[in-house]
Amino acid sequence: MPPKLAEIVDEFATAPRDVVLEMLLEFADAMPPLPEDLAGHEGMEQVPECQTQFFLKAVVQPDGSVVSLFDCPPESPTTRAFAGILAEGLAGASATEVLAVPDDLYSRMGLANAISPLRVRGGTAILGRLKRQVAEQVTPLQAE
Repeated sequence: MPPKLAEIVDEFATAPRDVVLEMLLEFADAMPPLPEDLAGHEGMEQVPECQTQFFLKAVVQPDGSVVSLFDCPPESPTTRAFAGILAEGLAGASATEVLAVPDDLYSRMGLANAISPLRVRGGTAILGRLKRQVAEQVTPLQAE
């Protein structure tokens, strides 16, 4: 797991429940805006497991690093928080690091005690789709 993401996981896992909710709101507010060229979600994948409209796109750069792009409406703070956590925690991460992120990331963070299982399932789907997009881009590169 990338060091920054591991740090975020540890912070959440050790925080009291009321602080966890505040931390989620901070990540939701800090989520970077979507670049203008993706405003219509062109080339982005929708995550239907989320209760709200959520779109993502992962791009593996020539140096092996991954750029993750997310879009979620501001009125969905929990889902935006998942995106904000991944955006910050995976910034500058390599494809190998992204693929190594544990699938139970949100459970490890202790979020199952703070938010509904349905929300945790949505966050897990976001991570799963992100990892799948990265894997699809890495596999052809490794075959060359």
